[in-house]
Amino acid sequence: MIVNPQLFNYRLIISSLLIVLTVLGIFSFTNYKSIKSYEEFLKQEKFLIEKELSEMLTSYDDLSEDYNLIASDLQLAKLETKTVLDSLRLLNSDLSIITKFKDQLIILKSKSKILLSAIDSLNLANAKLKKEKRYALNTIEKKSLAIGALEETNDSLNKTIDNASILKISGVTAEAFKINNNKRKATTRARKANAIDVCIALAENPLTEKGDKELYIQIVSPNNNIISDKGEIFFGNSSLIYSKKEVVNFDNNNLNICITVATYKDDRPLAKGRYFITVFHKNRKLGSTSIELK
Repeated sequence: MIVNPQLFNYRLIISSLLIVLTVLGIFSFTNYKSIKSYEEFLKQEKFLIEKELSEMLTSYDDLSEDYNLIASDLQLAKLETKTVLDSLRLLNSDLSIITKFKDQLIILKSKSKILLSAIDSLNLANAKLKKEKRYALNTIEKKSLAIGALEETNDSLNKTIDNASILKISGVTAEAFKINNNKRKATTRARKANAIDVCIALAENPLTEKGDKELYIQIVSPNNNIISDKGEIFFGNSSLIYSKKEVVNFDNNNLNICITVATYKDDRPLAKGRYFITVFHKNRKLGSTSIELK
């Protein structure tokens, strides 16, 4: 068999080329898959960095509403994070770029950790302050209640002491007289009477302040007129029309006194009927009695 050397060489070259092309195809396909995997990796890395940056921004937005004391620090951290995120979104994925932004992310996360630590400290301090505030409010409320109770007790004691220390009388009696030339004669006749004696028994009271006491006698006729009208005296918002004023010195012991109330000419002759006699210490009624004149 005769072989053409030139044809054999062509076939050998073609076979070699086919082998080379096959090898190149396999290499290209493998390299393409590697490039696609590399690009996917970069995209995934970029996505993860963007996600972390976005979450950091969201957390800063939430914190800004409650922490005015470190608002400037939060605002600065937020601005830095947003700047990095915006820059990352504008750039294409590249290993050097991804590495650079991962380094920046580490720095930002470190700053965020410090900031969150400060916020945790504020939370603890705030919780402690709230607890102390509640304790203080409870203490104040308890003390206020105690003070209120003491004030009520004190008011009650003061009222009791005031009531116990007031001037008191154990009895009042009255009798009509006819006085003529310094001679006194008891009478029950209205036409003859021109004076009324009022006798008062002041009761012993060690709680009463010693000293002069103003007593006022008021005698009201059957016609509702004030006998021996001395006018009106005022005690704050109240007033009293009286027949006789007498100042007595009271030393906390029993004291019996008689006060003579002389009638005016305009009062005489006295009307028949019942006369009401009342004794006052200033504007406070101490006791009363009455007499009947015929």
